[in-house]
This record gives sequence, structure tokens and C-alpha cells, in this order.
Amino acid sequence: MKNANCRQLIRKAVFPVAGLGTRFLPATKAIPKELLPVVDRPLIQYAVDEAREAGIEEFVFVTGRGKTAIVEHFDTAYELEATMSARGKSLDALEPTRIQPGNLVTVRQQVPLGLGHAVWCARAVIGDEPFAIFLPDELMYGSPGCMAQMVEAYNEVGGNLVSVLEVPREEVSSYGVIAPGESKGALTEVKGLVEKPKVEDAPSNKIVSGRYILQPEVMDLLANQGKGAGGEIQLTDSMAKLIGVQPFHAVTFAGQRFDCGSKVGFVEATLAIALDRPDMGDEVREIARRLLAR
Repeated sequence: MKNANCRQLIRKAVFPVAGLGTRFLPATKAIPKELLPVVDRPLIQYAVDEAREAGIEEFVFVTGRGKTAIVEHFDTAYELEATMSARGKSLDALEPTRIQPGNLVTVRQQVPLGLGHAVWCARAVIGDEPFAIFLPDELMYGSPGCMAQMVEAYNEVGGNLVSVLEVPREEVSSYGVIAPGESKGALTEVKGLVEKPKVEDAPSNKIVSGRYILQPEVMDLLANQGKGAGGEIQLTDSMAKLIGVQPFHAVTFAGQRFDCGSKVGFVEATLAIALDRPDMGDEVREIARRLLAR
């Protein structure tokens, strides 16, 4: 493996969006979970906006059957735009949905074999470049965004990075957890990674929170990675093999994380972001007061 201290720009990002969204049925029977709106933006749009802010130029969606609407969201809607223009309506709301032709690529994950397999499916598009990974279920809310903070750290230390957050120790068994080394500000050296450890075996309470910058060598490791926790090909297992071979750090995100893979987390994200919006925050706050007073 090459020394990953060289700083190639992070231009490409992988978005694993092949999941069935069964926890949100029946809402996700015909609509991909990634298109469910948090206020007035689909979940996937938050991740793409975060990527753009960090300088990402090429977007790789790892999709499954029934997920074509995700791509259509970022396509030109001729009839809609023509009708709005004819009526004198502004198209500004559609601006974030525009992606330069050729900069959005989709690949299929035919079999649900886990996150590691989903990332490996993008190998031909990623090539020999370092790349970012966004899990859209994890809505990372803050300014600058999580990936922008990670790219800044990457420009300093190179190698591989994951975003982390601290959670109560009793919750660690639901996440990937780092074994921390030396810390400096928001940066923590990663000495090890464990996927969904028992509480008593967890090396820390710092969980990996859905954002990654990885060197391309991880693809070769994923190609030969056996099944791990949950009978799936775990990205964590291949990342762990890079520790000690290439630089590996965690960035503690200065912002909020919402677990939109759960219904409660989705409602929390919607409420928190609505309250933070200048155009509706005061009204939503008043609605919440009325509801809580019942």
C-alpha cells in the first residue's frame, strides 16, 4: 500500500442508497426513504448539499431496484420548470437539485450484503482516488458542515478519516466504535475500530457517525472481505486493516447529528431544523408550545 500522506483532492463521494427503508413503511412502499422530506428538502438533498460545500464534484449513488426517483430528483423537470416559468414563479427552490451533466453516476447493488459491499460496488467509478462516503440516514447539521470540517482535517493529516460523536456508553452496541489514541482539538488518532461491540467490550464511547474519507486501497480490502457482524460485509472491518498502514484519524463533528434511520430521529430532525429556520421558527415554536400545553 502506498503512503497516504499525499493529499489528493477529495472530488468524489459515494452515497449508499440501496436500502429498502422498511422501518418507514408504508411511506416507503413507493417512495425511497432518501426522498422523505425534512421540512421541505429530501433527506438525500441535505447530504448532497453538505458534499458540495466540502468541494465534492462527482456523486456516486449506489442504488437498488425501485430507487430511480432519487436520480430523477437531481434531473431536469422540464414540464415543472416550464410551467413555473410561464406563471412567473421563481425556480430558485430547484437550484440545489441541479447537478452538472456527467457528474452523477449510479451503480446497482443487486444483493443487500451490507455497507462494505455497497461501497465496493462503486470501485470502478472511484478508481485510484481518495473519496468520501455519506450515509444519508445520518443528517449532520451545522455550519460549516461535517464533511467540510473533515476535508479541512484531511488537508492537515491526510490518510483516512471518520467523523465521530460521543454517545452514552450504554448505546455503543448499535454503532461502530473507535479505539482512540492521541487527541488534538477535534482530531483523534484512531488505534482500532470495532463494529457494534458489547457495552463491556467497547474501547470508547466515540461512535462513527456516517461520514468517511478513505483511501482507494480500501476497495482491494473490501474485495476479499468476509462477512462480519450481522452476516454482512462490514466497511469497518476493511477500514480497520488500514490502521497502522496509513494515517487514520477521527474528527469530532462540531454540530448536531440526527439519526433519520429511525422515526423518532426523523421527527427530531424535522422539528429542530424547522425551529432553526428564520422563515418559520417562531411559528413552529408557538405550535409546539400549544401542543405541549394540552
